[in-house]
Amino acid sequence: MTDSTPAGSAPAEGERHASWLELFFDLTAVAGVAQLAHLLAGSPGRGDVALYVVMFLAFWTGWMLFTVYGNVSGEEARTWTVLAGMFGMAVMAASVHGVREDRAGAFALAYILVRSLAGKAWERRGEYVPDLPITQLGLGLTPWIVSMWFDGTARYALWALGLAIDLAVMFSVSGTRLAARVDAQYAQEAARRRRAGPKPVAALMDAPHLGERLGLFQLIVLGEAVAQVVAAASQAEWDAALYGVAIGAFLLLLLLWSLSLRHGADGVPLLAWDVLPVRLVLPLHCFVAGSVAALAAALGNAVEYTDHPVPESVRWLLCGSLAVYLAIAGVAAVGSGRGTREVLLLVGPSLAVVLVAGAVAREAAAVQLVWLLVPAAAWPRVMLERLPRTPPPPQQTSQQTSQPPPS
Repeated sequence: MTDSTPAGSAPAEGERHASWLELFFDLTAVAGVAQLAHLLAGSPGRGDVALYVVMFLAFWTGWMLFTVYGNVSGEEARTWTVLAGMFGMAVMAASVHGVREDRAGAFALAYILVRSLAGKAWERRGEYVPDLPITQLGLGLTPWIVSMWFDGTARYALWALGLAIDLAVMFSVSGTRLAARVDAQYAQEAARRRRAGPKPVAALMDAPHLGERLGLFQLIVLGEAVAQVVAAASQAEWDAALYGVAIGAFLLLLLLWSLSLRHGADGVPLLAWDVLPVRLVLPLHCFVAGSVAALAAALGNAVEYTDHPVPESVRWLLCGSLAVYLAIAGVAAVGSGRGTREVLLLVGPSLAVVLVAGAVAREAAAVQLVWLLVPAAAWPRVMLERLPRTPPPPQQTSQQTSQPPPS
C-alpha cells in the first residue's frame, strides 16, 4: 500500500459532482459559519478569538467527516446517517450563541455524537480512510467526553486539547502507518477471538469530487463575508466613506475568491493540484476557511467605523485574519514546489504590509484600512502572472487523473 492519495487524484472511472443530499447537508455549514462569525462581533478580545478558533475547528471537523463519508460512499451513502449528522451539526450551530452561558454542554455533546456517528458509519462499511486517520484513531474525542464534567476555561482547554490531538494525528500518521496499525489491531483481535470478521479495507477517495466540496465550503465562507458587509451597511448611514469601505471590501473578497478558487486547489490559495496528500490539504483548508470567516466578521465590524479610527481589536482581527490567509498561501506555495525566493516574492510584501498596518495604523478609519489591505491581497495575484508556473505534479499512475473541478 502506498502513502496517502495526492489531492486532485481519483479513480479512473470518472468525475462526479456533489449530490442533492450533500448540498442539503452543506446548509448546516451555511448556518454554522454565520453563527461562528458572530463570536467575533463588536470588539472581540483574545478570549473571544481563541474560543472562535476552537469552535470553528470543531465544527469544520464534523462537516469534513461527513463530507469524506459521502465522498467515499457515493450512491451507497446512507441517507439517514447523513441526515442524523446534519441534525448534530445543526445543534452545534445553534449552541454557538449561548456557549458562554448554558449551551457549552450541548455543543460538546453534539460534537461527540457527530464524531461517534461518523465512526460507526465507517465501521458499518468495514473501511478506513488512509487520507483521514482520525476515522480510525479517535483519541482526540476523549478530552471532549471528559469536558462534560467541567465548566468555563477548563472545558474550552479540553476541547482545544482534543482538537490538537486530531491535528497531530492528521499531520503525523501517513496512510502506510495507518494500514500497519489496522493490520496489527486485526491480528490481535483474530488471536483473541480465534475468529474475526472481515478485515477492514482501505477506502479510495474521489479527490476531484472532494476538491469541489472543499471549494463549495470556501464559497459559503466568502458568502458569509458578503452577508456581513451587507447587513452592517444596511444599518449604517450611506455616505462617501461607506461607499469606499463597501467597494474596498468587495475587491478584497474578489481577490480572495480568485486566489482560493481560480489560482489554488481544494479551496487553498496558491496550492497546485496533485502535490500534497489529502491528510495535509484538509488542515490547510480548515485554516484558510477559518481565517476568511474571521475576516468576514472583521469587515462587518469595520463598517461601523467608516470615517473614524477602528478600535485596536477590530484592526487586528482584520489584519490578523488576512495575515493568516497569506501565511497559509505561502505554505501551500512551498508545498507546490515553489522555491523560497518565489514564495517570498509572492506573499512576503503582502504579509509585511498587513502586519505593519495592524501594528501602526492606530488612527486609520475603516475606509483607509480596507484600502491598505486591497493591494496586499492583489500582490500575489499580480505576481502569479510574472512568475513561472508551479512544477508539474508527480508522475501519475494509470489509476489516477489530475483534472481539477472547473473554476
